[in-house]
Amino acid sequence: MRVFAAALLALALAVSVAACGSARPQFKNTDLTGAGYGKSLRLTDHTGRVRTLDDFKGSVVTIFFGYTQCPDVCPTTLAAMKAVKQQLGEDGRRLQVLFVTLDPERDTQELLAQYVTAFDPSFIGLRGDAEATARVAKEFKIFYQKVPGATPDTYTMDHSAGSYVFDPEGRLRLYVRYGQSPDAIAADIKLLLAGQ
Repeated sequence: MRVFAAALLALALAVSVAACGSARPQFKNTDLTGAGYGKSLRLTDHTGRVRTLDDFKGSVVTIFFGYTQCPDVCPTTLAAMKAVKQQLGEDGRRLQVLFVTLDPERDTQELLAQYVTAFDPSFIGLRGDAEATARVAKEFKIFYQKVPGATPDTYTMDHSAGSYVFDPEGRLRLYVRYGQSPDAIAADIKLLLAGQ
């Protein structure tokens, strides 16, 4: 009977240790680990180079979709990502921020280069033609729609306002709601950089 009790205790201990080892990290943002979307991206960066997600393996990557003439959400998000990078210190070198324009009609390569690097020289602007933009927006479940202005050139864009975060292995891991604090984003990025 004692042997049976000892074996049962050992089994319970093994199960509890295994459960602790497989616990998921406690992210402050929405955990998307295992999501079946956001797997591919092929756009041209603000230097004219074609980029895919594979180009950034080894870094944590954040992707935000917006446009350069956005009055609020886009510049606020990029400013927050600059603050995140600063908070990460030396680890900030392993963070790549990508800004995908949803307005390729107005957001030229040159304009994107000026816009994203004004926040941080390492940030990358990505663009494609209307078809490529629609394809990548669909892949990432991004809503966007042109809203007419007073003249044909003064339209705005309604669009999804969150960001996606990929781990250094290139896997989609997190969704960051608009307005999330740089502290919370930086904490999650540290977990991903540590292999969580």
